[in-house]
Amino acid sequence: MHSTRSLATVVTTTDGSIGTITLQHGPVNALSKQLIDDICAAMEQMDSEAVQVVILRAAPGAKVFSAGHDVRELPTNGRDPLTYNDPLRQAVRTIENHPAPVIAMVEGSVWGGACELVMSCDLVIAAKDATFALTPAKLGIPYNLSGTLNFLKVAGMHLVKEMVFAAQPVTADRLAISGVVNHVVPRGQLEPFTLALARRIAETSPLVHRIVKEELRVLGNAHPLNPEAYERIQALRREVYDSNDYQEGIKAFLEKRKPVFRGK
Repeated sequence: MHSTRSLATVVTTTDGSIGTITLQHGPVNALSKQLIDDICAAMEQMDSEAVQVVILRAAPGAKVFSAGHDVRELPTNGRDPLTYNDPLRQAVRTIENHPAPVIAMVEGSVWGGACELVMSCDLVIAAKDATFALTPAKLGIPYNLSGTLNFLKVAGMHLVKEMVFAAQPVTADRLAISGVVNHVVPRGQLEPFTLALARRIAETSPLVHRIVKEELRVLGNAHPLNPEAYERIQALRREVYDSNDYQEGIKAFLEKRKPVFRGK
């Protein structure tokens, strides 16, 4: 059975037991509320159709998989930009809680919050020229605990620190060595390679996929944090999104210039 449906910013395709969600939100697939709502709706559709493997991708030939947060939608009134109910957090939870394996098929560059979206998928297959950049420090955005933990679950401590502190693109080859990316293939082989892997997965037990995915999710989040430490970190985060630097980061991005951070 083959079917295709279009939402405002994504196109979903179901071919037998394999479903594909293609991001089609302008040239850079910025993670606006609309795009994230559509991703979540598409994931729910895949669940209702009992799809056994989901592929998340950009349009073929994309130069940018996703530019990350739509900076125009970030709050500038002192509100925490990454609360439990904000769009990116909802999208990550939707992918993590989806019962079927989700494969990120990446071509082009991945920026900021889109890195977390990709890393929350169960497998990552990347084109050889794909790059990944964690950019909250470049924008002055105080990343939250659950998001930082998601990076730490798939990448080593020193790699996460370098990516966050330097905010520079890292190649897919380097991330494959670190185990963040499962496979790196030439662009021309990306789609057939990913589909072949998805078919192999679809031939195995979906009931096992469901329980093992949930077990790994629970185990991966099993990091105790006492209330005092949580509150202290939240206070530090509030200092950031109440700061002049936070306003400067957003303003500089919208004005297409390099930000001037002063640490206050």
